[in-house]
Amino acid sequence: MSGGRPAYWTRRHLDLLAESDLTTAPVIDPTAVPRILPDHDLWDLWPIQEEDGSTSVAGGHELWMALSAPALGHPEERHDQARIRLLGKNGEEWRDLGDAFADGASPGSREWSGSAVRRPDGTVSVFYTAAGRRGEPRPTYRQSVVETRPLLVADHGRILLRHDAEHREVLCSDGRMYLPADETDGSPGGIRAFRDPGWFRDPADGRDRLLVAASTAWEGGFTGAIALAEPRGDAWSLLPPLLVAEGVNHELERPHVIVHDSWYYLFFCTQRHTFHPAGRAPTGLYGFAAPSLTGPYQPLNGSGLVLQNPSPAPDQAYAWLVLPDLQVVSFANYRPHRGVNLRHAEAAQARAGFGGTIAPTLRLTLNGTTTSVVPAEADARTIPTGS
Repeated sequence: MSGGRPAYWTRRHLDLLAESDLTTAPVIDPTAVPRILPDHDLWDLWPIQEEDGSTSVAGGHELWMALSAPALGHPEERHDQARIRLLGKNGEEWRDLGDAFADGASPGSREWSGSAVRRPDGTVSVFYTAAGRRGEPRPTYRQSVVETRPLLVADHGRILLRHDAEHREVLCSDGRMYLPADETDGSPGGIRAFRDPGWFRDPADGRDRLLVAASTAWEGGFTGAIALAEPRGDAWSLLPPLLVAEGVNHELERPHVIVHDSWYYLFFCTQRHTFHPAGRAPTGLYGFAAPSLTGPYQPLNGSGLVLQNPSPAPDQAYAWLVLPDLQVVSFANYRPHRGVNLRHAEAAQARAGFGGTIAPTLRLTLNGTTTSVVPAEADARTIPTGS
């Protein structure tokens, strides 16, 4: 966005996309991704940040969140049962700290992705997506951004978020700049978006912002966009989008910004089946760069592609998140299975090929609008330790 005008991701950019070792993740060895929670799927990982962007530490553990659901049935059904899980990371070990919130605390019927920042008073602002409505007889797809600010407790070996904080809707799509995300029926990858709030503090002015995966109108349907919101008093106010996918893709998920060498890097991820047409580009992490938060933005590597799954394993990982130190975290998705798309396979076959845990960490190098990816030198093992 520059002067209130968003940047556009267009087919012209995708015409420049070419598979390269510099933008392709290595094939994941399944033995390198043991499940942290044997009986639960984990996906969409994010750290609890300090206000300077670093990962928060309490009780000797880095603090992380992820979505979780019982590891039952078809993996695609996990979205209808998703809860936010609190995790601790100590060196090479992960510790399960249980559900972040009490049962029924969310105004939604399930909890989808977000972000979190630890405040100086010891509370944690958790911004997340409330999907559906609490108590609804079957899952619907209304999405809104909720904030809760529980106190973090870390004593006598316990690490938890107190369950007495209010959960308050702070943003929803306005129906003008952004289409309403209020569908009753649908499925992941085929619904309008107003989700995945990503917290960011702009070093240029010290003010908090939220980035949100959103949808705008396009040729009788909708296209993906990244919304921006700023605080005004005790409320959040929507601004024009930073980026619109102009018919290229209808789902720009998990938007986030990091600042590196005076460049603002705007990252998001998307899947091959949400491009127009489906399969036009690979599942991957994409991004743009600008001299300021509001632009003007240029696509990274010409096309916007930063990191893709390798061709032999096109769905091996997803939900990439770039940390300020340029490490990239994600979750292990579907392993390749003799040309079968496991998203549409029968439940037992899909379940057998689903990772459902944290993927090996990668690392980016950034040089202006050019990027490359390498495996992290010291990737942590994912070892269950219990709560």
